[in-house]
Amino acid sequence: MSELINNSKYRKEQLKQLILKLHEGETVEVVRRELAETLKEIPYGEVVEVEQELIQEGLPEEEVLQLCDIHGSVLEGNVDLSGVQDVPEGHPVDVFRKENIEITRVAEKAFQVLNSLEHVEPSEFMPFVYGVQGLFHQLMDVDKHYQRKEYLVFPYLERSDITAPPKIMWGKHDQIREQLKACIEILHTEGVTKEDLEDSIELLFLPTLQSIIDMVKKEEEILFPMSLDVLTTEDWWHINNQTLEFGYCLYDPTVAWKPEGMIEEVADTTISSDGNIQLPSGSFTSKEIMAILNSVPFDMTFVDKHDKVKYFTQGTERIFARNRSIINRDVRLCHPPGSTHIVEKIIEDFKSGAASHAPFWIQMKGKFIKIEYFALRGEDGEYLGTLEVSQDLAENRALEGERRILEYTNEKGDDDA
Repeated sequence: MSELINNSKYRKEQLKQLILKLHEGETVEVVRRELAETLKEIPYGEVVEVEQELIQEGLPEEEVLQLCDIHGSVLEGNVDLSGVQDVPEGHPVDVFRKENIEITRVAEKAFQVLNSLEHVEPSEFMPFVYGVQGLFHQLMDVDKHYQRKEYLVFPYLERSDITAPPKIMWGKHDQIREQLKACIEILHTEGVTKEDLEDSIELLFLPTLQSIIDMVKKEEEILFPMSLDVLTTEDWWHINNQTLEFGYCLYDPTVAWKPEGMIEEVADTTISSDGNIQLPSGSFTSKEIMAILNSVPFDMTFVDKHDKVKYFTQGTERIFARNRSIINRDVRLCHPPGSTHIVEKIIEDFKSGAASHAPFWIQMKGKFIKIEYFALRGEDGEYLGTLEVSQDLAENRALEGERRILEYTNEKGDDDA
């Protein structure tokens, strides 16, 4: 019998029959017990192959999706992970796993909080709701985690003819997204009552949290081990370089991973054909960045490493007059002759590395103006230019007390009625 148990073909056939028993209505407890008695631990690769074979043999994907959570719970703790590859810190799988730690932490906290609802007094109910809202808003972050799987990892698996697990998992992602949206909609319903929440907890909230935790287990026991076997280091490098297009989930990596000998094919900053500018901390279009720069409550002027004025913001209220005739002009010629020596000194010290910040402040026409110069440097310390930032701080200096109630201001800065 031991020879048969060690036979991959036999194990897969037995596992397939057990999953089909679930399909036919057998209870999870009975199938789990039979699995433990006959197969004990299953190599993760064989679980993938069985799912793929079931779909190829005609079991509809929809039914496999419905069975996914059930046979996942049957397999829990019975998948052999002894051959799983280790990954260095910062590797995409390492990031996924650390995100999963945070996802599980928040989901378990939500379980704990929701299960305490019966003890919540009427006066405490709305603070309770706000707390649950915060937890579910955090969990909506799983969308970024799932999108990275869908658009970065799954395509590489499909190239290796591994199609069933990605399809099944993507279907579960969509279910979880809809469940989370439904939970948040209830939590934000005006006039929501304790009874409303109690009615929804067993039917919606707890199943949603369980689905999220189950997905973590499927990733840890099936997806990641399988992906590490199939994808090359170069594949993971491509995935790593595209990750910021989607963002991280509840976790920000502290270590940048770069495999030894790998050529930097994707720069930290890229501009796509549609004008999207990708930076290390996010992305925007040229139209969006122009709106951002022209909305900040201060003036900025950029002088490049050759001392030429290359850019200035165009906000509604400027501190000092600027027009486009100064573009590509030597910065020394943009200041009064009496202050040229100061400009020269700042540039000299910024270029030599003797200084990196030069602040000034003046009072002029009822304004208290702070003017700051910042040396701009690349990662290697190379001098890239100087940024001048000017801001009227008169209004900020006059602030007293607190404002905690929402009040809008008009374009002139006055409070709207």
